[in-house]
Amino acid sequence: MADQQALDEVVRFTSDLIRIDTTNRGGGDCQERPAAEYAAEQLAGAGLEPLMLERTKGRTNVVARIEGSDPSADALLVHGHLDVVPAEAADWSVHPFSGEIRDGVVWGRGAVDMKNMDAMILAVVRNWARQGVRPRRDLVIAFTADEEASAEDGSGFLADEHPELFEGCTEGISESGAFTFHDGAGRQIYPVAAGERGTGWLKLTARGRAGHGSKVNKENAVTRLAAAVTRIGEHEWPLRLTPTVRAALTELAALYGIETDLTDVDALLEKLGPAAKLVEATVRNSANPTMLEAGYKLNVIPGEAVAYVDGRYLPGGEDEFRTTLDLLTGPDVDWEYSHREVALQAPVDSPTYARMRAAVEEFAPEGHVVPYCMSGGTDAKQFSRLGITGYGFAPLKLPEGFDYQALFHGVDERVPVEALHFGVRVLDRFLRTA
Repeated sequence: MADQQALDEVVRFTSDLIRIDTTNRGGGDCQERPAAEYAAEQLAGAGLEPLMLERTKGRTNVVARIEGSDPSADALLVHGHLDVVPAEAADWSVHPFSGEIRDGVVWGRGAVDMKNMDAMILAVVRNWARQGVRPRRDLVIAFTADEEASAEDGSGFLADEHPELFEGCTEGISESGAFTFHDGAGRQIYPVAAGERGTGWLKLTARGRAGHGSKVNKENAVTRLAAAVTRIGEHEWPLRLTPTVRAALTELAALYGIETDLTDVDALLEKLGPAAKLVEATVRNSANPTMLEAGYKLNVIPGEAVAYVDGRYLPGGEDEFRTTLDLLTGPDVDWEYSHREVALQAPVDSPTYARMRAAVEEFAPEGHVVPYCMSGGTDAKQFSRLGITGYGFAPLKLPEGFDYQALFHGVDERVPVEALHFGVRVLDRFLRTA
């Protein structure tokens, strides 16, 4: 059982890590090393021997292994990233890198994504060192760089260059699961991630004939690009249900006493009310235009125009995604991946999933644990190259009105102290027997 020191430490670690600015602006503009040194120091204080590994100077990862009591058991990877997305201080109620603790809440960038989970891992490991606890299976603890960009300096580097550190790992846990979702009708749902849509970030390039802005030009690159972007933005993707999403819909329908009619999923989602938010983004592929680049002077028609699209595809859906993009872009616009990662799926009938469910239910008996698929992605994509099945399990008990998902990359990111305490207790319970 997590002791009082563990409960105190998880709050302090979260605050301390937030104060270490690890903003990842992309393009290599980030320094995770100070946060990695902090994490390594806490692991060393628990009697472990953490390794600090870099592909690029300052982009530091930390890996340590805890030996389990059952040498025949497969190892479990427990990982969290150290970098965060940018935050504009003028938009926040408190400074985003203050780590301020006010009215029972820890404020700052990374409070939910995901320095809270990093702190939970550290607090549990140190608690075990004090109590002489050994988990059943080997645990590999990893804190990574660069998750908020390409992961090339983080989990991608570790999976490609240091696979030996993850020997025996068959499953892993990380962010975005086992948080309280309030449905507005008194139910508390705890979604555990058992899948991720694939990442297909696209660069679209339209080429045409450059010329004077006052002349007729039937080969205008901007016009061609705008037409393709409009087609992509307005496209209605067909319904595609993966096993994880089917399981989520089935369990949610049972929870609400609704007949599970998967022949009309849109109608079913409407009946689920607010709980539909857990599923609606993962019943289809998607492609959202996000950036445009063209021209250098108002009266000059450029010869090239570029757009970027955030594409996501379901497990088994990449071929359809590619074929559809070929049709939507048309003959005058080329497209390529600027970043691509696989879609993931994890079984919801595994012993590990059952143990996660049991750990949550022990400390939140009023809660309803259901599987779900993440609309985005995590470092589990890169670790899947090593044959590691990934789950999202970063437990938090949140009060009603606390919109956890809106705070990911949002303004005034924060986490309640009591949520961190719950997370440590649940994570401790799960990892002891996982």
